[in-house]
Amino acid sequence: MSTTAFDAFDLPDWLGTEPVTWRTEHVLSTEPIIAGRLSADDRAQALDLLAADAAYPRTVCSSPQRHDAHQAWHFGEVLLLGTGDRVAAAVPTVSFDPNLACEAIRRVAKALGAPSANFTVTFTL
Repeated sequence: MSTTAFDAFDLPDWLGTEPVTWRTEHVLSTEPIIAGRLSADDRAQALDLLAADAAYPRTVCSSPQRHDAHQAWHFGEVLLLGTGDRVAAAVPTVSFDPNLACEAIRRVAKALGAPSANFTVTFTL
């Protein structure tokens, strides 16, 4: 997978100003990528969760990106990466549980300058 740095301010403005819901597109699993979507009314923006430390069966992030993901997380932030036509929040982990996924979305809200109370998280278990 090819990923590049992504600036949160390149996301649509409505994500920072309106109540939105992040929803998984599939069942929450141990996969290193959790496909998801932020939506409000009839608008949507793809936002995946990416386990930056996952290395089997293939490496998900490069060493510099893993470093950047760890550094951002250490400072209470999250690294955003572009993955083709999607955006991913790179989290320093090998897999996700619901609590970690919620924390990642809270940090995405922070990156957008939006109150975390504007974000709702929905999982399919």
